[in-house]
Amino acid sequence: MTLIYLVRHAAHDHVGRILTGRAAGARLADRGRVQAARLAERFRGLRLDAVHASPRERAQETAEAIAEPHGLSVDVASDLDEIDFGRWTGASFDALSADPAWRRWNEARGLARVPDGETMAEAQGRMIRHLDAIAAALPAGTVVMVGHADPIKAVVAAVLGLPLDALHRFDVDPASVTLVDFAAHGARIVRLNDGLEDARP
Repeated sequence: MTLIYLVRHAAHDHVGRILTGRAAGARLADRGRVQAARLAERFRGLRLDAVHASPRERAQETAEAIAEPHGLSVDVASDLDEIDFGRWTGASFDALSADPAWRRWNEARGLARVPDGETMAEAQGRMIRHLDAIAAALPAGTVVMVGHADPIKAVVAAVLGLPLDALHRFDVDPASVTLVDFAAHGARIVRLNDGLEDARP
């Protein structure tokens, strides 16, 4: 079997206020660096075969903290990227709350498309493609993949057979760990949104 740890990046300054998406320059905040260091300790005792990360700075910084004690470099994978939020990138959640298209996105994730961006199904497809490829390449491996909340939720939905409209039923918090076991009989969720206790600098 292949064990894949899906880690949401640690906290940055925009979390909960701004839809950062793929905007450049969102690096870990002080609290996020503490969380990343604690994630590194959490994984220190495991044998890791690879650490992958989204192209976003916050994901790579989190991944580097995990990889360094194992002497591994971080493999950047575009399939692990944040959702392409198109015209919404960088908007505050307060401003988005007045947009009917934003409301539709949150009410009908299985159907809605981000203006000038992608659908949840497209994000789900690229995530599953990457996980399937790694499971095939490392049939007895252990891999950490650092990415973003909604794409990780999309993987969980795929494994559990949930519709994409059900993503609001569970959380994937900053610096949390979701474990997927890829075995011969299929994938299963072993751990979901397993988070660190509150980490403040």
